[in-house]
Amino acid sequence: MPIPMELEPGNYLWCSCGKSKKSPLCDGAHKGTEFKPYKFTVTTKERTMLCNCQHTNKPPFCDGSHDFYK
Repeated sequence: MPIPMELEPGNYLWCSCGKSKKSPLCDGAHKGTEFKPYKFTVTTKERTMLCNCQHTNKPPFCDGSHDFYK
């Protein structure tokens, strides 16, 4: 399921490997794998739904792809 987050303006790294203990944000757990975090910038404070299944086609945002994997 997606993770609702209220994000302040700034730069963020979204976890693309699924191993982060800070999911959906990257904590570096991908090191030693082929995965790389997805960098994104928020310009205004916003509430959003970040993908937590790593199957989105619109990283880092949820696009409903998790419904396919149920």
